[in-house]
Amino acid sequence: MRRPRGEPGPRAPRPTEGATCAGPGESWSPSPNSMLRVLLSAQTSPARLSGLLLIPPVQPCCLGLSKWADRPLGGGPSAGPVQGLQRLLEQAKSPGELLRWLGQNPTKVRVHHYSVALRRLGQLLGSRPRPPPVEQATLQDLSQLIIRNCPSFDIHTIHVCLHLAVLLGFPSDGPLVCALEQERRLRLPPKPPPPLQPLLREARPEELTPHVMVLLAQHLARHRLREPQLLEAIAHFLVVQETQLSSKVVQKLVLPFGRLNYLPLEQQFMPCLERILAREAGVAPLATVNILMSLCQLRCLPFRALHFVFSPGFINYISGTPHALIVRRYLSLLDTAVELELPGYRGPRLPRRQQVPIFPQPLITDRARCKYSHKDIVAEGLRQLLGEEKYRQDLTVPPGYCTDFLLCVGSSGAVLPVRTQDPFLPYPPRSCLQGQAASSPTTRDPAQRVVLVLRERWHFCRDGRVLLGSRALRERHLGLMGYQLLPLPFEELESQRGLPQLKSYLRQKLQALGLRWGPEGG
Repeated sequence: MRRPRGEPGPRAPRPTEGATCAGPGESWSPSPNSMLRVLLSAQTSPARLSGLLLIPPVQPCCLGLSKWADRPLGGGPSAGPVQGLQRLLEQAKSPGELLRWLGQNPTKVRVHHYSVALRRLGQLLGSRPRPPPVEQATLQDLSQLIIRNCPSFDIHTIHVCLHLAVLLGFPSDGPLVCALEQERRLRLPPKPPPPLQPLLREARPEELTPHVMVLLAQHLARHRLREPQLLEAIAHFLVVQETQLSSKVVQKLVLPFGRLNYLPLEQQFMPCLERILAREAGVAPLATVNILMSLCQLRCLPFRALHFVFSPGFINYISGTPHALIVRRYLSLLDTAVELELPGYRGPRLPRRQQVPIFPQPLITDRARCKYSHKDIVAEGLRQLLGEEKYRQDLTVPPGYCTDFLLCVGSSGAVLPVRTQDPFLPYPPRSCLQGQAASSPTTRDPAQRVVLVLRERWHFCRDGRVLLGSRALRERHLGLMGYQLLPLPFEELESQRGLPQLKSYLRQKLQALGLRWGPEGG
């Protein structure tokens, strides 16, 4: 029968997702790839992602047959209602409708229906960027239904229901998960405890596709999730699949390590990346530079790769490409890292005529979250405390780092008017001036430059005290160039109640550095 125009037809599962199609009378088991896709699309917490990634998949040979799996769906006195419920589950339009079919038909629900429901739920959540919320009453009804019937489940269905509970966000110490875990333990044969081994060994990277691991890496980087178990699993996957990965995939897998300022424990991580860069550096120039950018944030720059990207042939090649400007900006940053952090490097460098400012303006995240920033109130506090002529806001210093607030301080500790000073320290820093204050050509008074650094909440990894890689790199380089940094953490700024209290806070911070100034302005 011809399908009406505009009506979508059934979609076959993609082979790359690793899903196993179930035939009549067979149970469907979610693969690690398909479950990880669903959990990422549902914005699942890192703990649940770790649980899925580190639990080895259940092998069908050890599960045994379901007591319902050997019944033909098309025959028998109760086959009609059971098969009809399966069709309803497969055609459900929303998670709430799907769960209502299970909760309102307890006499028709069979073991394999939970597998069908999980598969349909994964399709619904995976097809929407923001899945609709499921009513709590419906979830509670489903929870009670599963708890009541789980003593009759086989081990396979118990595993499926555990995945369903994780997907829907049931707490790990709640009654549903506890009941299923108890039933799972009762059905597992006793065995000796396994030898102690790192969590990384349980990850089974060969069972996950590069595309799924890229999704995981992007999820961690986008949400600033510095989760060691997941990051170690990505590093292990990269090492195991080294020969199968292109540099375009590797750049995405390496991205969260630099962004989250996390150097993995995997000993072969850096040797593996060096081999990949040596093999594919000339194939994908932008991917090569992106990998080096991540390694630059980790302070792990390989000399051989630097020789390649600073070679005249590579620079001439990228000059005629559409992404020439962004590559030149990255190369300028890499050249700065070589200048400041690699004194033993003796290879080629980026020519001066090719260098461009690295970050000539505040970063995108700061501009997007400006209404949540403390910059305006700190600026007003400094204006009233020091006066407008004694600080500069958002000044970009060579080689292109934007500073939040910059002060010029004399040898006696007096805060000097910025207009009478050269606010920039020389770059590249001269050896005779490293570790010393620069001499101002206007006043002949040895002056140091103090940079007040705002450390906003989004400058850190989520739920941690570790600065993001780009922020740590900027502070590290400013310090190596001779600027004295005065961090202003967001916890301290958020604890100030009103402008008078903030001024007192800033006064204490500046006085702790030995700075002094005249009467308050304003």
